[in-house]
Amino acid sequence: MAKRDYYEVLGVERAANEEAIRKAYRKLAMQYHPDRNPDDQGAEEKFKEATEAYEVLKDAQKRQAYDQFGHAGVSGQGFGGASPFGAEGIDLEEALRAFMRDFGFDSFFGGGPRRQARRPDRGGRDLRVRVKLTLEEVATGTTKQIRLRKKVDCGTCGGSGQRPGSSTKRCPTCGGSGEVRRVQRSILGQFVNVSVCPACHGEGVLVDDPCTACGGEGRVPGEESLNVKIPAGVSTGDYIPLRGQGEAGLRGGPPGDVMVVVEVEEHPVFERHKQDLFFEQPVAFSTLVLGGRVEVRGLEGAALVKVPPGTQSHQIFRLRGKGLPYLNSRRQGDLMVRLVAWSPPRTSREEAGLLERLAEIEGAKLPGPRRPA
Repeated sequence: MAKRDYYEVLGVERAANEEAIRKAYRKLAMQYHPDRNPDDQGAEEKFKEATEAYEVLKDAQKRQAYDQFGHAGVSGQGFGGASPFGAEGIDLEEALRAFMRDFGFDSFFGGGPRRQARRPDRGGRDLRVRVKLTLEEVATGTTKQIRLRKKVDCGTCGGSGQRPGSSTKRCPTCGGSGEVRRVQRSILGQFVNVSVCPACHGEGVLVDDPCTACGGEGRVPGEESLNVKIPAGVSTGDYIPLRGQGEAGLRGGPPGDVMVVVEVEEHPVFERHKQDLFFEQPVAFSTLVLGGRVEVRGLEGAALVKVPPGTQSHQIFRLRGKGLPYLNSRRQGDLMVRLVAWSPPRTSREEAGLLERLAEIEGAKLPGPRRPA
């Protein structure tokens, strides 16, 4: 079944600010939370749907991708993907974890409030890379090679952080959960205080014999080259996510992502307006007066412009389908040609005589003064 529009799911306008989106989501999450609606599959689906919409719209980059490309832009697949959720959407465990992370409570419809512990982030750092493209590359699409300096998994310990041959052990303080809980009871009910385990710092395991090559971190400085396929029709500011290609995580933690941001260089001839291209073509005055055919050269080769007699200088002609392709579409923009009368810097005696004769004839035909358009 097709996904509903995220703004429709939360019941907010497309121009809604972050606070309005947060309030709308909290209201829906409170209404459809599984603890309040046990064994209600419909409520669970609405809770997951609202959480998925909120996770995208609360983030400026993900929201921009969604506004520009719709669900395809945040599916995590292909160009512009920015969402951690796949085609099947978010599952209940992810939805509950996201809700707890932002609002700090869990199971508050039953066993009382719980303060969520702040677990250390073992994930690798996200990287941002700019790639410059020519207009010709935008027209056809291209593949670019990028070189990244980043932390990679330690080759000695395989990213575990422990000396080869040794092993980690489960933290005895927290039992491997990374959290220490303390239950308090009062006349107001039961409170569960959750804090990061002081022994393992939230990792759930202890490394007694760290790897000497990486100092127990599980990662070392390194370099990597990646080939990035860039589709035709992109614009400056568009981006391509490379999932899992960022820095390695701490001691086997998940790797970060790479965000490849497109920057299109200015062209010496063509001026771009979205997918349409504009340029000026000098033509002889006689061609404008008598008409004829003018050969112009676009990004994809030569084309002929049919000039009718009496064409005025600076008139624009549209060549449909000769511009840039639309992103992920078979449509093409147009090539807009402005014909400008060309005046020779020098003339021969014969040319001067002809022009003088023409000036005498034209003098009687010139219209009177008029207001500027």
